[in-house]
Amino acid sequence: MSPQSNQLEQASLWVHLEHVPQAWQPCLGSASVRTALESLSSMLQTRLAQGAVIYPARPFRALDTLEPHTVQVVILGQDPYHGPGQAQGLAFSVPDGFKRPPSLRNILQEIERTYPTDDSTLVLTSNLLKNDLSRWAQQGVLLLNTCLTVEDGQPASHARAGWETVTDALITEVARDPSPKVFMLWGAHAQAKHALIAGQGDHLILMANHPSPLSARRPPVPFVGCDHFRLANEWLIQHKRQVIDWKA
Repeated sequence: MSPQSNQLEQASLWVHLEHVPQAWQPCLGSASVRTALESLSSMLQTRLAQGAVIYPARPFRALDTLEPHTVQVVILGQDPYHGPGQAQGLAFSVPDGFKRPPSLRNILQEIERTYPTDDSTLVLTSNLLKNDLSRWAQQGVLLLNTCLTVEDGQPASHARAGWETVTDALITEVARDPSPKVFMLWGAHAQAKHALIAGQGDHLILMANHPSPLSARRPPVPFVGCDHFRLANEWLIQHKRQVIDWKA
């Protein structure tokens, strides 16, 4: 993989939108969202012309394999990874073979704690789990960052540039769909989206601290030991939906 292979090269978001599944188009076509996208497209064109390196290559990738009614679990991140080769357009996911970011490490260790491997000779089997979470997306997990682009080495550099209008609309669209879903809201940033979800349908909302090492073990609800992956699957079974193989 080239170190810049995850770099945004096509500044026009309209080109990227052409590849988004049709089921998302009405949501992305509302007046407020179109206005935000026009502003974002202009900003991206300007920054690329000025030499900025922007990630990821495909900002809307989280929507590729899903439609609102096929989403089973929503996991919200904040913004893409800002290092070369990391961002994939899926929250918390990095390519296999890259150094595992601390939050992803805690996520995978929580899965291993919840679903331990039978082989007792494996000391830390979470190391065997893949960094690339596209396997979850293929099972109905929407891995959505609330900001969909970022500049190299500058976390949150595109926050409050309009992406929140777009992703709030996507979250609302998923919540309005009547198919039962689980929303995992980790940390204050994700939990601020609670109002977009509550009362919209028969959904389970799970909240805990962010999996970052800075907060994963702290009160009020530590991420470590939160059991969200088990609780999500139990709830999906109760509602006659397919469970997620978190260790696939």
